[in-house]
Amino acid sequence: MTNGMPPPPLNNISIILVGTRTPANIGATARCMMNMGMKRLVLVNPPQDKNNDASKLAAGADEILEKAVVAASLADAITGQHLVVGTSRHPGRLRKNIRTPHDAAEAIVPLLAKNSVAVVFGNEVNGLDMRDLSLCHEIIAIPSSPSFPSLNLSHAVMVVAYEFFCAVAAGSRPSAAKLASADELEDFYRHLQETLLAIGFLEQGHPERIMFSLRQMFGRSRLEGRDVKILRGILSSVERTRMNR
Repeated sequence: MTNGMPPPPLNNISIILVGTRTPANIGATARCMMNMGMKRLVLVNPPQDKNNDASKLAAGADEILEKAVVAASLADAITGQHLVVGTSRHPGRLRKNIRTPHDAAEAIVPLLAKNSVAVVFGNEVNGLDMRDLSLCHEIIAIPSSPSFPSLNLSHAVMVVAYEFFCAVAAGSRPSAAKLASADELEDFYRHLQETLLAIGFLEQGHPERIMFSLRQMFGRSRLEGRDVKILRGILSSVERTRMNR
């Protein structure tokens, strides 16, 4: 806090870039973030910047680059986050909880009062892979022309950041909900997968497809900490019943 005032809501948003190919796009992203009042940048496996290209494209947003957190994986990067929102231009048959940037911002901004939110962007060529998308609770897809749908990475960041900036400026009633952390959710998903494998619901060696759908389903529910404890209690009861047969 500063001068007794709560931090601006946008301070609770982290922009995470996964496997970015060019340092220039990292710098351009930092500039977009500065334009829209965001400061938290996390880089997952960033490229080497031998020519200082990131700083050149940041154009005054060097502070964001200097304070950027570097992580080895998306799983590491989302530690402590309460809501993880992936971005993708490939909706996919298995992905259900998809919003436009405008709708996502309106729905998420009230949560910023008590929750940390990460918005995740994949690399410039392939975006986020299925493994990383499975760690995302919700997905944002930016509408674009079918004849040329691919956006530059920093442009995509700007579109999403702009919508959050506008939603905060418009004002909304803060939500009292305190969501479960990404760590708690991942522990729950591991517990769920182990239990479903044990009872034969998931195919041994290939649980990913059904687990992805289950992650999507629970992601839409925006589970709170108490919800996760109840669900894990149910799983533990199932395990005890199975062992006592």
